Amino acid sequence: MMIRVAQLLLVLAALALWGASRLPWVQVTSFDGLGQPKTVILDGATWVSALTPLALLLVAAAVAVLAVRGWPLRALAVLVALASGLTAYLAITQWVMRDVSIRGAGLAEVTVASLVDSQRFYWGAVLALAAAVVALAGAVLLIRSAGTARAATTKYQAPAARRAAAQDDAVRDTDDGMSERMIWDALDQGRDPTAGPGPEKEGR
Repeated sequence: MMIRVAQLLLVLAALALWGASRLPWVQVTSFDGLGQPKTVILDGATWVSALTPLALLLVAAAVAVLAVRGWPLRALAVLVALASGLTAYLAITQWVMRDVSIRGAGLAEVTVASLVDSQRFYWGAVLALAAAVVALAGAVLLIRSAGTARAATTKYQAPAARRAAAQDDAVRDTDDGMSERMIWDALDQGRDPTAGPGPEKEGR
C-alpha cells in the first residue's frame, strides 16, 4: 500500500514540476533606441533547465518502483530524495537571487545595456517547491516500504520454495547441533551425545 501511495506522490510531483516549467519565471524588457521596447517572458523550462529532466526522473522512479525491492528500492528512494533537494534549491534560488536582469538578458539574447526593466514571478517557484516536498514524502514512503517488501515477497512464495527454505533451515539446525530428541535417544542407548562420531567397531 505504501508503495502505491509513493508512486502516486512521485507522479504528482512530476506533474507539478511540468506545470512549473510552463509558468513564467522572469520577464525582461529591453529597448535599443530604434523601435518599440521588447518584452521577453522566460518560462520555467528556460529559466531553470533542470525542471523538465527532474520531472522525467520522478516519472521513471515511479515506474522503476514496480521492479525493485530491498536495497535497490532504498537506493532509488535516496535518488528521489536528492532530486527533491535539488528541486527545492532551484525554487528557493528564485527568491534569494538579488538580480535576475543580467541572467535574464543572456537568456533573452539581449544586451545588458539595452535593459529597461526586469521582473520575477514566484508562482512557478512555489509550485516547484511544493513538488519537492511531495517528492520527499514519496522518498520517505519508499524507504519505509523497503523494510516490509522482503517479508511480503516471502509470504507470496510458491509452496515448493517455502518447503525448500524449511528444509534448508532443518539442515542448518542439524549442522549447528543435536536436537533435544536426539540427545535423549542417545542417552537411552547408553551413548554420550556430546561425543563425536567414532569409528565403527568390527564384528557388528
